[in-house]
Amino acid sequence: MTRGLGGAAARGIALPGLVAALAGLALLLALPALLSASLLNAAIQMLIAALFACAFNLLCGQGGMLSFGHSAYFGVGVFATVHAMNALAGQGLLPTPLLPVVGALAGMVFGAIAGWFATQRTGTYFAMITLALAELVHALAPHIKGVFGGESGVSAMRMPAWGFSFGEGRHLYYMTLFWVLLALLLLYGYTRTPLGRLTLGLRENSHRLRFLGYNTHLLAVLVFTVSSMFSGLAGGLQAVNNELGNYVVFDANLSSSVVLNSYIGGVNMFLGPALGAALMTFFGLAVSDLTRSWLLYQGILFVVVMLFMPTGLAGLAQTWALARRRCGAQRLLPLVGAWLVALALLSLGTVFAIELLQQLFSTDYRAGVQAGAPWPAVRQFGRSWAPGAVTTWLVPLVLLATGTPLARWAGQRWAAALDADQGQDAPR
Repeated sequence: MTRGLGGAAARGIALPGLVAALAGLALLLALPALLSASLLNAAIQMLIAALFACAFNLLCGQGGMLSFGHSAYFGVGVFATVHAMNALAGQGLLPTPLLPVVGALAGMVFGAIAGWFATQRTGTYFAMITLALAELVHALAPHIKGVFGGESGVSAMRMPAWGFSFGEGRHLYYMTLFWVLLALLLLYGYTRTPLGRLTLGLRENSHRLRFLGYNTHLLAVLVFTVSSMFSGLAGGLQAVNNELGNYVVFDANLSSSVVLNSYIGGVNMFLGPALGAALMTFFGLAVSDLTRSWLLYQGILFVVVMLFMPTGLAGLAQTWALARRRCGAQRLLPLVGAWLVALALLSLGTVFAIELLQQLFSTDYRAGVQAGAPWPAVRQFGRSWAPGAVTTWLVPLVLLATGTPLARWAGQRWAAALDADQGQDAPR
């Protein structure tokens, strides 16, 4: 009887997840019919970033090894695929849809070599070694022009294959979607294997694994290699999409962005890094055209998530599900509404202050300031604001001063509701 109830509960838990997965897949398949060409290209970039983040999370989130130089394996995949595109012309054994495999193999080989040295140490020393290896490749790439093409990079051209021209955005999108979904399935299957379980052991207690007789160094190298292989696959997809390889892919910005994206999404959930990478890629593509301070907003978001949502954005769903089961939705919805209002007020106040200061300190604005004359008005939010007026600076102050206590009140009430419910469930 108990077993039957447990199976029913498991089916009840699995069914919503299966429905959500099928709905998400249907949406992904329908995107080319719903999006414009520019937005479809953004969707391709989001898929590639999601795969790269999940590959990184295999090493960091599951293996407990924080890498600051994962762009090296992504970049190796880019250049290996570009050279394969030029050498094979998308024909023979490797037509265009199979070219990302070259990036995966190149990332795997280079990752195995680099991982052998990097995993000799753990913790901070491991992170610094990965950063040093990536910076070494980044420094050497401009000087090895025969491989990396110098500042202009190496260009290539996609060739038709299997009845597809790959000149249309939807062809590229479906090819990218196929590889990303296949890679995510393989990564998820890896977590269910004995090696995947041992990977979690590396994160939790590597000394115990060593005591049990496992070769932890070899295990760490294997995890590093698998992570690098899927990173190279993401790089191969990027090469096919852009038809170009440039040594800027080895830059530390790419390595830091995958770390930020993964932690924003949530490294403790399998698809958390994919969610963070997709959202932050879209955020960068959309906001970078609107403001010069988009990197500052990205940094602020990362700090806020780490301070107040350590499980990442994906953890919000788990937090809500747990709280709803314990307290009920009717009791928590007003608090969620208060959180959203507070978030809107704080966001508006922060954006207003940052954009106002950014314009005031810009070179163009200061060039228009005349000595002894009032500072020119600044255009923002559809109207002009005088920098010398007190009301201009009262706007962000009032927004922040209103949103902060509201957020604190909602947080305190949320914690009090959970504590009260836990007290009622405690045995007497």
